[in-house]
Amino acid sequence: MQRIADQLRPRKSQGSGAKSSSSEPSSSPPSRPEPPRYLAIGKVLRPWGVRGEVKVEILTDWPERFALLEYVYLGDEAVRYHLERFRLHRGFALLKLEGCDTRSAAEALRDQLVQIAREEAMPLEEDEYYVYQIEGLEVWTDEGEMLGRVVEVLFTGANEVYVVHGPRGEVLIPAIADVVLQVDLAGGRLVVHLIDGLI
Repeated sequence: MQRIADQLRPRKSQGSGAKSSSSEPSSSPPSRPEPPRYLAIGKVLRPWGVRGEVKVEILTDWPERFALLEYVYLGDEAVRYHLERFRLHRGFALLKLEGCDTRSAAEALRDQLVQIAREEAMPLEEDEYYVYQIEGLEVWTDEGEMLGRVVEVLFTGANEVYVVHGPRGEVLIPAIADVVLQVDLAGGRLVVHLIDGLI
């Protein structure tokens, strides 16, 4: 089964949604947006205590990766903060950022994404992908029909679902081995098998 490792999403301005006008596979990889410079691994929920800590929703499969970081980048402007300390608490991360020493300073960070530079992303196993690698891929059936492009990845619990926009409108592709036959990142495409009831 293809698996998304880390719920890492590019900013919307870097997303995809363009439809291909080609009805046949091209000889060169389709044009895709540039990969995002930063990847989100958490989201600030609220201040924690009175000394500047923030409570963070974890958006990564590796919560312990916070302990490996020296810097994180917050918000749309990707402001760099030195990560002074980190601890886990009941499924959330508690972060202390340099320069954030009061509850009011922590409050100013509410709802901001906690990001890392893309090159600091954890290495993946075979058949694991980051969201930004899947979004924007062309989707072709094993019979040669172009279904469109992946515009979003949904997390349903059992498996991920790729939202595809194209000539048939919106098509939902479950990321399971019986359906997703090939992920060709170099070629910019997915090859899928349409099982009964999928469309």
